[in-house]
Amino acid sequence: PIDLLKYAGVVTWVCAAIPLLFHAWIYPNPLAPHILMAWALLHLVFGAAYWHQAKILPSRKSVGDSLLLLFLMTGSALLIGHLSQTAVAGILLLIVAGMLPWMLPLAPGMAWLICQNVALAAVISIIPGVGSTGAVMLAGMFLGVSLTAYVASLVGLRNIRARIALSRVNSELRATQSLLAENTRIAERVRIARELHDLVGHHLTALTLNLEVVTHMVDGKVLGHVQQAHSLAKLLLADVREVVSEMRKDDRVDLQQVLIALTTGVPEPIVHLDIPPSLTLTDPEQAQTVLRCVQEVVTNSVKHAKAKNLWISVEMLEDCMQLVAADDGIGADKVKMGNGLAGMKERVETLGGSLDIQSSHGLGFVLTVKLPQNKGVM
Repeated sequence: PIDLLKYAGVVTWVCAAIPLLFHAWIYPNPLAPHILMAWALLHLVFGAAYWHQAKILPSRKSVGDSLLLLFLMTGSALLIGHLSQTAVAGILLLIVAGMLPWMLPLAPGMAWLICQNVALAAVISIIPGVGSTGAVMLAGMFLGVSLTAYVASLVGLRNIRARIALSRVNSELRATQSLLAENTRIAERVRIARELHDLVGHHLTALTLNLEVVTHMVDGKVLGHVQQAHSLAKLLLADVREVVSEMRKDDRVDLQQVLIALTTGVPEPIVHLDIPPSLTLTDPEQAQTVLRCVQEVVTNSVKHAKAKNLWISVEMLEDCMQLVAADDGIGADKVKMGNGLAGMKERVETLGGSLDIQSSHGLGFVLTVKLPQNKGVM
């Protein structure tokens, strides 16, 4: 849908150049060469400004950049209408109407839409033979069509935002499901290992001790069978202990797998993960904290930072595990601790860790989380 919107605007822009071509080569009484040159130059300025915004959709530029592009497009369209003495400016302003939802919030966008059509009426009114009444009528018609283009584009924008939000929530659910499955698997293996050790292991130990006693009470052929049974019981006890040890060893959460599940499906920002495949966690609470920290970082980058890229790395230091997340968003000179960041800090400090946030305007955010290295980190 985004590509269709981009290229529909390009096609409309090309079609709006048809009157210029007719005036240059077909009409018997063409406009003056300097007017045709200015018309062509303004048409190119409009196209360049349009494409500068369209190529990054669905992203939105800063308010200052958006206003500059809107002034260039609207101003060049109105000047074209004034120079050419035609209503072709109304066609170009339809393109502006379709771009407004992607560049300005609802109220400023509607205000701009109305103002540009009022200006269009003023430009049309100076066309010979049109007059004020005709100008108002034409501008009103263009306003109606522009409003349709604006609303259609606004619906498309909200639909795309809803899809992005749904994709992000789906990724969070997949990551939570993956972590829950890992924790369930670990808990079940630990439970089975404990049962084997507490029940089967104790019974085999008792059986081995009893057979040891019996070997001192019998002799002859029976003694050989008892000794064989005693040896088998000891071997079985050793096997049970080995199985229990192996089951307890496989109680690690694959952190890389969980974070990939979380970040897959997030269209923007582009998430770059740097996590050693060998890094695993045995503490479910610590794994949950790391997951929630990354989840909050991704959410903030989407909603507030307006970042294009997000780099997340996890590494083991001498005494702690370090999580670093950095983006290339707008940043801020002063970081405000909202509910999300405050909750993240509480989680980290509950585990004895620390959270640090560095930011400055235009340089993005850098978040560092350190969790103490304990038996939960491998």
